[in-house]
Amino acid sequence: MQCMIACAATHSRSKKTLAALMEIPRPSPRVHVGAGMYDEGFPNRCRHCDPAPCMLACLPGAIYRDPETDTVLVNYDRCINCASCAMACPYGVIRYAEDYLAPPGKVVSIKCDNCIERQHDGMIPACVEICKTGALTFEDPAVAAKRKTDEVARSVSVGEEAREVPGPPTFSLLNALKRAQKIVNIR
Repeated sequence: MQCMIACAATHSRSKKTLAALMEIPRPSPRVHVGAGMYDEGFPNRCRHCDPAPCMLACLPGAIYRDPETDTVLVNYDRCINCASCAMACPYGVIRYAEDYLAPPGKVVSIKCDNCIERQHDGMIPACVEICKTGALTFEDPAVAAKRKTDEVARSVSVGEEAREVPGPPTFSLLNALKRAQKIVNIR
């Protein structure tokens, strides 16, 4: 859950983890970790859909797409906290909280902004940088899909270069089948 802490700190006034704990309003993460089917952590964040249901549902037009980064953002001055965006979001990633960038005391819609400030400084999103498991990446979706396809293809290969693949029981079954196939081939 380090991604949540890094995200909250990045969206704080101080940009420092310990200092952020003392800030008012307390910074909120834009990534949320839930438990998966096998009790593994699942980081859930905005996918910046195109078209974005939240943007289409936003009554005051506070949600917009940044033309430079293609990131879906929220204009806190225009947000009226009506929750239309949250109801339209298919991933349940929009939350409501006070934010130091919003007018004081105003609760607004908060969601992942792909750490747009960090991007302008040449950095990747804080959650991706801190993620030790590689569960979060920041790359072109086509490149990510190709990389994952290649990983899965190598994991189910029964050749000599076959390797054990960590993961849910499905992969354990595949690993067991690979071991059985090797034993049959040896005999």
